Amino acid sequence: MGARAWTAECVRKIEADFQRSADTHLIPLELPAFPGIDFYLKDESIHPSGSLKHRLARSLFLYALCNGWLREGAPVVESSSGSTAVSEAYFARLLGLPFVAVMPATVSEAKRRAIEFQGGRCHLVTDPTQVYAEARRLAQEGGGHYMDQFTYAERATDWRGNNNIAESIFKQMERERHPVPDWLVCSAGTGGTLATLGRFVRYGRHATRVCGADAERSVFFDHYLCRDAGLSLECGSRIEGIGRPRVEASFLPDVMDAMVKLPDVWSVAATRVLSDWLGRPVGPSTGTNLLAALACARSMLGHRGSIVTLLCDSGERYRDTYFDAGWRAAAGLACEAETAALAAWLAGGSLPPGLAESWRMAGVLA
Repeated sequence: MGARAWTAECVRKIEADFQRSADTHLIPLELPAFPGIDFYLKDESIHPSGSLKHRLARSLFLYALCNGWLREGAPVVESSSGSTAVSEAYFARLLGLPFVAVMPATVSEAKRRAIEFQGGRCHLVTDPTQVYAEARRLAQEGGGHYMDQFTYAERATDWRGNNNIAESIFKQMERERHPVPDWLVCSAGTGGTLATLGRFVRYGRHATRVCGADAERSVFFDHYLCRDAGLSLECGSRIEGIGRPRVEASFLPDVMDAMVKLPDVWSVAATRVLSDWLGRPVGPSTGTNLLAALACARSMLGHRGSIVTLLCDSGERYRDTYFDAGWRAAAGLACEAETAALAAWLAGGSLPPGLAESWRMAGVLA
């Protein structure tokens, strides 16, 4: 099969896979603390590879294919130890391509198994700061392609339509009480989803505002404030899948109207409260999203409207970590008091003082 014919067949396989998968659900969430405000969770956990990153991986593969960067039999390499690697491994297997995820040696066995289950191989490095360089080296030496999610996430997705996540949300909201959301809320990992949401809102001339949520150990919020692209941290985020120790190319601060930086312990508390509320576990980035959505809701007090945020992945992946009391204590994320206070607030109580004193807001929320 020639190169053009192989590429065409790969695109067909990805599009066929998309047609076999129904769109993700939009789940209403009623919170007594905010009468008149309708909350919704876009449930990305039901994708075939189990998370929001399924959309990103599909877009990255289509982008690479149509740019001529992928070749039959050549490996695909990514610097990721989480959901992106799982999703990219899924698509690499769909196309019959070898997949290698480059990650720190400290990554848990559970994460490695999830990637290997989808047919990927895990390549471990001792120095976490070298994962990017090592991924490039492996791709170059193996005659393959380094996918580089942190650079290409914001440009790989067609933000004007083509059933991206923003278009899907607005379509699903058409028959709701407040069909045009007042806020779309999303945490930042690569920044690609936030870029898609912000661009689509402007392209569609919607009044909707976009809020980015950031984790405690991350530079995105401070970059939003000062636009210094050289910001960096020595440690990584404790909220898996979001927050970065450096400013990534796909993080576009100008597409957002506001940002909220959340303390990790409150994000984990929100993860537990929301899991109890829904009757099933959700991942920790969803807890961060919920808190940022609540910050947006407080700016709407006395008004009616709607807020949509993302349920990024299932909490089943985190049974041995964020849902384990011993692990939380060891990680400095023991949150029993915060969980109780947050649950009381959402049931109709008052904003917990500890949260009010520790979350930070910027943009129109400041």
